[in-house]
Amino acid sequence: MSEESVQSHRAGFVALLGPPNAGKSTLLNRLLGEKLAIVTAKPQTTRSRILGILTLPGAQLLLQDTPGLHQSPKKLNQVLNEAVAEVAKDCDVALLLVDRGHGWKAVHDDLLARLRAAGKPLLVVGTKCDGRDAKDLVWPPSAVETNETVCSLSALTGEGIARLIEQIVERLPESPRLYPEDELTDRPLRWLCAELVREALFECLRQELPYSMAVEIVSFDETRTDLVGIEANVLVERESQKRIVVGAGGAMIKRIGIRARGAIERLLGGRVHLQLFVKVDPRWQKSARRIEELGYR
Repeated sequence: MSEESVQSHRAGFVALLGPPNAGKSTLLNRLLGEKLAIVTAKPQTTRSRILGILTLPGAQLLLQDTPGLHQSPKKLNQVLNEAVAEVAKDCDVALLLVDRGHGWKAVHDDLLARLRAAGKPLLVVGTKCDGRDAKDLVWPPSAVETNETVCSLSALTGEGIARLIEQIVERLPESPRLYPEDELTDRPLRWLCAELVREALFECLRQELPYSMAVEIVSFDETRTDLVGIEANVLVERESQKRIVVGAGGAMIKRIGIRARGAIERLLGGRVHLQLFVKVDPRWQKSARRIEELGYR
């Protein structure tokens, strides 16, 4: 990249912040044009910050998806909130996401105060503007000052996405590319595959059970050119949960495996042999070491 092009090029970290289910992961995937973050109908699906790299002709956006900020005494949730705070502190541009169907919440006040105190360039982004309830709520929110930019979009339809990218680029610092232009994320394939298994758990299991579970890849074999072999442990906290996940005659874990394998094959672009084992680990959510080993720190 020439000296002249470096001076006109922009790059930096863009934080996607907000409460659970505000649409952060859906927006990340729409901006990238690829499914990088798992998305389910249940809130609090994201457990770690995820870097998505969007390289444009004159800019590189390092998009950081974050867990939904929420209060909980559990060690895992404390770690997730720490990750949100770190991303908010270190970003170059902050997107504060507000679900247009549910409106402004106390967590938005918290994040807005942090970002103002840090002097971060800020965009207040109304998501899900195509929803039925979006037009019934006052917009922009009264907490937002007149000099703070507000926009609305739909990550599902694409409405407002092009304008959002323009507004982000305008606020990025001048910088050369920070990652190679063909990279999509800094996360390894093993971790992405584990997330797709976890997505299948959310889709196949009901109620609160998926929140008590984690996935770790124990084997990722690429020695064959026509087939990737993956072995993964599904971690649960109690024997009663294990029985539910396995199901009668192994029916449930088979269903989860079929769903996860299809998603992983789409990610890898080839055939996958996936084996899932359900393991009881009663302290995984309470151990800082285990949380780090699972990639959530």
